[in-house]
Amino acid sequence: MKNARRLAAVDRQARACGLVPGLTLADARARLPDLAVVEHDPLADAAFLERVADDCDRWTPLVALDGTDGLTLDITGCAHLFGGEAMMRTRLIAHLERHELGAVGVIAGTAEAGQALARAGRGGAGKGGVVPPGQEARAVAGLPVALLGIGEDIARGLSRAGLKTIGDLAARPGTPLAARFGEDLLVRLRRTLGQEDGRLVPRRPLPACITERRFAEPIARVEDIEGALSLLIADLALMLEARGAGGRAFEASFFRADGAVRRLKVETARPSRDVAALMRLYRERLETLADPIDPGFGFDLVRLGVLRAEPLTPAQVSLDGRAIEEEEVAALTDRLAVRLGRERVLRFLIRDTHDTDRASALVPAGERVPAVALPEDRLPRPLTLFDPPQPIEALAEVPDGPPLRFRWRRVVHEVARAEGPERIAPEWWRREEGTPTRDYFRVENREGRRFWLFRAGLYEREPGAPRWFLHGLFP
Repeated sequence: MKNARRLAAVDRQARACGLVPGLTLADARARLPDLAVVEHDPLADAAFLERVADDCDRWTPLVALDGTDGLTLDITGCAHLFGGEAMMRTRLIAHLERHELGAVGVIAGTAEAGQALARAGRGGAGKGGVVPPGQEARAVAGLPVALLGIGEDIARGLSRAGLKTIGDLAARPGTPLAARFGEDLLVRLRRTLGQEDGRLVPRRPLPACITERRFAEPIARVEDIEGALSLLIADLALMLEARGAGGRAFEASFFRADGAVRRLKVETARPSRDVAALMRLYRERLETLADPIDPGFGFDLVRLGVLRAEPLTPAQVSLDGRAIEEEEVAALTDRLAVRLGRERVLRFLIRDTHDTDRASALVPAGERVPAVALPEDRLPRPLTLFDPPQPIEALAEVPDGPPLRFRWRRVVHEVARAEGPERIAPEWWRREEGTPTRDYFRVENREGRRFWLFRAGLYEREPGAPRWFLHGLFP
């Protein structure tokens, strides 16, 4: 029986005929010989739930996944935009049913109360599927304790103790329950009863500010899409100006009438609220899409949000014109990043470390990192570095003398001048056990070429024979 094929999910018609998840396929076919079944694909189900969650962003930006078949929406401050809580629930359920999705929706004071009532099929809880404020305990009292989301073992233990419903559990003192079943049981119970509000973790980061346009008739032409974006950018610019801020990352979301969602993100090297500049970036983004936006039957909602904002104050133009040049470079960086991709437009970053392997790095040009001031007494470093350092053969005085000659790429170089050693090591918390010590030398051969060499290891003080490497070339 353990290897029998079982039903993973059923639709409304199958449930009305007495079929439930967990029933063996043989029993189900015995009841309904013409039963239509498909193979269970958890990955496809998860991807589909993500698409439904994307579509639910049109109602509120606070959308969280609830298990493998549910969604939780935080509609605080949003319901009045849709005619109140009851009307919002009715419109949401109707929207899902138009896409052939059956759903049970409940609006309650806490996420846990709404989840328990919805999973129990109590979509009619309260008036219009809305639990009146403060009535969560009464609404969930008759539900089984398994709907608390506490796990099968704890639910079975509570049932054996005679506590089969949430109401039975709420009538008992909490201290003995916590001692036997854990504090998490009481936390879930209080939240389901509406006595404690838990934090809902949205699946997408919340924007700093949002503006949107809804259309009675879906739009599909590129001109209409760009016109809507221009209006939204102008609205955001006013919001950002009132806050004394500028946006660093913007995301436009296009909600299609069939439920699909397309998103376009642009980033800027500096905080910006320039409508014309941002509109140019979005035009570049639309023109360079490998997979153009397919409006389908049209977009009935376009939303623009600021994912990251930073303070922006009016800049004072310097007499030497450097401020204007910096603005032009930043604008060029933004256009290149939009056209070529953020990960392809890079700049060098200096790090505050003596470790030569970490002293510099390539980062996206638009990424803002605090400037690092190099110490004035720092010895010069070569412009060309080899990664990894190239092994060489060297003749040097023991134990710490500079190289007298070395062979690199089959060519012998006689050392005319040498400076060092300069011992360079990573920070003590980054150093790995057994890593040999590095002593660096700046040397010049008889032809005037300069090299940066190091000896890995110390004679008679570290295991193994020291080895020599060429790490860089001076100009």
